[in-house]
Amino acid sequence: MVSRIDRKQVVDTALRLLNEVGLDGLTLRGIAKELNVQAPALYWHFKNKQELLDEMATEMTRRMTGSMEGVGSGAGPHDGTWQEMVLESCRRVRRELLAYRDGGKVFSGTRMTDGTAAAVALDFLMISLTGAGFTLEAAARAWWTAYNFTVAVVIEEQSVHPVPGRREIRDPAYDQTERERQMGREFPLAAQAGQVMFGDLEQSFEAGLRIIVAGIEAGLGPQAQG
Repeated sequence: MVSRIDRKQVVDTALRLLNEVGLDGLTLRGIAKELNVQAPALYWHFKNKQELLDEMATEMTRRMTGSMEGVGSGAGPHDGTWQEMVLESCRRVRRELLAYRDGGKVFSGTRMTDGTAAAVALDFLMISLTGAGFTLEAAARAWWTAYNFTVAVVIEEQSVHPVPGRREIRDPAYDQTERERQMGREFPLAAQAGQVMFGDLEQSFEAGLRIIVAGIEAGLGPQAQG
């Protein structure tokens, strides 16, 4: 019988269970059972599920920050072009969030309990972009746009492929064959567009991300400010 638990144990267990049961199935009671304690023991650390989700998102950010620092040389500016830095940073955010079931929803619907991890990542990105010639305002708006596009795509992607690492498993609601059968005769272009959008989500993400980067370059980049 475990007599004492700490916040980290609770959060690590919650993140592991998240992959098994999803956001809707994650409960304090279930986490307590996994830790072999009574549910009230968790309330010493978290008053409710929302507080736990906030800490889970913060821990996800800590892990993500370490991954994003690897884009460049340590904590310094990125070694390649700013376009490559934005592309790879967004790809890493996507990969990190996809590693958790409903990771996009957990991450987007919460507040950080410790802003340090997020600040480290953001500062790294701002140093890289301003070093490439962006104003701070343009750099902040550029990353805000690319980041929110990435998180939104992850949320949509996880609604199609709910189980991390199991791309062959799709929500039946996204059966493209059935969608095309229902829509194809009356709305043929919509049916074809659906195949483009939801057929290969990796390709859709990459295409959209490059559109975002091209837009940043055209509207906010160093040459656009000249």
